Amino acid sequence: MEAFSLLLLCFSLLNLIAFCAPRDTINTLQSIGDGETLVSADETFALGFFSPGTSKNRYVGIWYNKDPTKAIVWVANREKPLTDSSGVLKVNTTGILVLLDSNNSLIWSSNTTGSARNPVAKLLNSGNFVVQDDSNSDTEDFVWQSFDYPGDTILPGQKLGRNFATGLNRRTISWKSSDDPSPGSFSYQVEIDGYPQLVLREGTTKRFRFGSWNGIQFSGGPQLKNDSVFRFSIISDEEEVYSVFWLVDSSVHQRVQITSDGFCQRASWSGGNTGWIKISHLPVDYCDYYGNCGAYASCDTNRFPMCNCLDGFVQNTTDSSSGCVRRTSLSCNHSDGFVKFSGLKLPDTEGTRFNRSMRLEDCRILCWNDCSCMAYAALDVSKGPNGCLLWFGNLIDMKVMSASDEDIYIKMAGIEVEAIEQNRSTKSKKRKLKIIIAVSCVLSFGILILCLAFIIYGWKKPHKGKIKEETESGAINSHHDEDDLELPLFDMCTITSATSNFSSDNILGTGGFGSVYKGILENGREIAVKRLSQNSSQGLQEFKNEVMHIAKLQHRNLVKLLGYCIQAGERILIYEFMRNKSLDFFIFDCEKGKLLDWPKRFLIINGIVRGLLYLHQDSRHRIVHRDLKAGNILLDDELNPRISDFGLARSFVGNENQANTRHIVGTYGYLSPEYIVDGIYSTKSDVYSFGVLVLEIVSGKRNRGFIHIDHNFNLLGHAWTLFSEGKCLQIVDPSIKDSIHLPEVLRSIHVSLLCVQRNSEDRPSMSCVLTMLSSEWALPQPKKPGFFIERDVVGNRSSSSNNKLLSVNNLTVTQVCPR
Repeated sequence: MEAFSLLLLCFSLLNLIAFCAPRDTINTLQSIGDGETLVSADETFALGFFSPGTSKNRYVGIWYNKDPTKAIVWVANREKPLTDSSGVLKVNTTGILVLLDSNNSLIWSSNTTGSARNPVAKLLNSGNFVVQDDSNSDTEDFVWQSFDYPGDTILPGQKLGRNFATGLNRRTISWKSSDDPSPGSFSYQVEIDGYPQLVLREGTTKRFRFGSWNGIQFSGGPQLKNDSVFRFSIISDEEEVYSVFWLVDSSVHQRVQITSDGFCQRASWSGGNTGWIKISHLPVDYCDYYGNCGAYASCDTNRFPMCNCLDGFVQNTTDSSSGCVRRTSLSCNHSDGFVKFSGLKLPDTEGTRFNRSMRLEDCRILCWNDCSCMAYAALDVSKGPNGCLLWFGNLIDMKVMSASDEDIYIKMAGIEVEAIEQNRSTKSKKRKLKIIIAVSCVLSFGILILCLAFIIYGWKKPHKGKIKEETESGAINSHHDEDDLELPLFDMCTITSATSNFSSDNILGTGGFGSVYKGILENGREIAVKRLSQNSSQGLQEFKNEVMHIAKLQHRNLVKLLGYCIQAGERILIYEFMRNKSLDFFIFDCEKGKLLDWPKRFLIINGIVRGLLYLHQDSRHRIVHRDLKAGNILLDDELNPRISDFGLARSFVGNENQANTRHIVGTYGYLSPEYIVDGIYSTKSDVYSFGVLVLEIVSGKRNRGFIHIDHNFNLLGHAWTLFSEGKCLQIVDPSIKDSIHLPEVLRSIHVSLLCVQRNSEDRPSMSCVLTMLSSEWALPQPKKPGFFIERDVVGNRSSSSNNKLLSVNNLTVTQVCPR
């Protein structure tokens, strides 16, 4: 009896597990009610009932199962919603899907034309909802499939195009709005009146044309070009013509959607709570919209006016809106020829003829012998120019494309062909001549400058100061150094007089290197005097390094070095005076922080970006600062930021982009993971420090030493947690909340988290940072930051030592804080 009870219990548990496990299939005896779902075998997609946006209507749809936004990719009853939650979806014995309401009235059904002896409905891993015979479930012999009836979205592997045998036209149609999935005004489809092309329409009007497929990309849509994740193609044969895309990396999800406001948008999602990232958004600019410039004109957003007639054509004086007309009419005899045009989006292929096997030269002859043929081009450029595409009629919708891989040959009167070729030859010669003249001028000027430099050097050599090596006893070595500098050498008397003999009343700040004094020269100019102490943590090499680097740098967001002094065993640097001290003087003080409202802080962030961009990209050598922090950002009279303290800076030359060291220097809390752990530094090390600095500017809190009652995270970990929970505003400094511009603040936090990602390759360059801060483009989602919890990296946070040594992988790590 006990054995029977145990067996009965086991069967009950198995039935319960089977009942609770997600299912991907229903048969004729099963159904799906509101609140129930089908889930694909790999759990990527789910099918069930939903209400879009703020609507209370109920629809049957498919969405990404683990996507926090539940992006809808297909809707069954988009034109006839349910008004309550009584709907039931079934598959009947003839293989037709039916959606019924509480009165058993038909709301929607699939237009199944085939039949199955044992029909089942199944949600596939691709997101395709199919009806098939259960006995043939391992094949793709579907009685009906949702992929044949797209909504506003195309998924990987889903065909968009025509089936000539069945007459099926697979096209996407936008939603009316985010609250209403019924068909909207915009459609996206493959059009086959001529050579197939992808077209976005508003009603019956062409809005945007991707152009024809050339074997590599669409002539007007380089955004759909194959890459490491995305593969795209146009398939055309006697039975059907369609476009399709695939994903190389199955861990990434991508979809193409027609939005309710008429844009074709490609988006990507890599899982997690990060949401979708917009990859492309078309049309982009004025020149993308169909036919804006009329016939025989090209559109170029980099020129004004943007519309310009092609060579050999002039503005239509009778109807300027129709574009351009020929300057010389065709004679329709063998005196006509062709002019080659490159770098253009090929014209509208509606009404064109094509031949896939014809050689390009034969294509030319065919067009030449046909009076109605206006132009020709190759069909496929992936393996050389192959195939033949012929235009008959006006050439419309051309755009200047820098990424174009193909040419078009336009028929012209013989006299125009000669004139255009001669004009182009003349322009080419002038261009070459200009290049030769420019190069000659540069070389001549360079030689002149070099001669002047030698003359000046010979005249000034007896009088200039030189930085000299110190001996072990601390004395100054008398030999000359190869890094002599053309920089004013101040004598000690001038410095002591300017600072009232280094009076304590003139001290601006003190650190491990020594002190900074305010001084006034005899001419009344205010200066900042950085005096290194005898036991300074900044040694002679750092002193020389700072002088050599900053003396050569000229930028409004870098502090200006006025001179130096090395008399009487002293090492002194003289800077321009910054009346508003350093950034940390303000942002880490509750009262002083109020003086820097959000607009001022955002300007400071952007100024720091421009300064770093100059160091990393625009200076003579790529320079890595290695000690970027709030204390090293000085503020001038107008609160413009000036990056200072280049004692730890290093420069790269040639193709160098990173280096490593066994002696790690800098300030904890700002150092990147790869620098501390492996001794590797690069421009991405500064990007990491910048990300930390931005979070400090936004929050008014220091990364190192940050304490929160609910967790042990440092500021980076705290910001990441709030970002992941959608609570970014909680990190903002309370003293500036009344002045914030919400999009700027949220964007700054987002960018900062991109900068502090653990892997240096994931961090953006400073040029990308500048673009991201100044644009409204969608940003990629950041990964978890490096040093998520500070105490796990540097040990006991209560330590107050200013100079701490830490052994990591046999590296000597010296903390210089404060500096």
